[in-house]
Amino acid sequence: MTSPTRLEPGDTAPDFALPTDAGNTLSLKELRGRKVVLYAYPAAMTPGCTTQACDFRDSLASLQTAGYEVIGISPDSPEKLAKFRDRDAITFPLVADADKAVLTAYGAYGQKQSYGRTITGVIRSTFVIDEEGRIERALYNVKAKGHVAKLRRDLGLD
Repeated sequence: MTSPTRLEPGDTAPDFALPTDAGNTLSLKELRGRKVVLYAYPAAMTPGCTTQACDFRDSLASLQTAGYEVIGISPDSPEKLAKFRDRDAITFPLVADADKAVLTAYGAYGQKQSYGRTITGVIRSTFVIDEEGRIERALYNVKAKGHVAKLRRDLGLD
């Protein structure tokens, strides 16, 4: 597998309709007209992913006040996402991409470096999507800790 194709500002955000932690289906199309922060993480209930999800949870009110909807995406099952949501009081939708097709379309699944080795997996990434469904920002290989604070600064919220 080669390195994934990365999205750039101005690209059309790949549409999706995926199962959620709440047992519903969420599509990007139904969020048209709103700004979306879609963040990709490797696995629910792991230390780094928990830190990142809780940071988004704790910043959700200010992100929503600024007009942003937050969605987390991982290859986990909807059942595991529901346990993650309940355990950590996650207050935004988590979507399941079991076949990794959406993660791949966003360039958030493929070869990456982990502790000096090349592996295939989810590349921790964040995408800011504008009201028309275009990529405003595509951030790859972000850190779990401190990323939300940096994103808030970059978006002019702090």
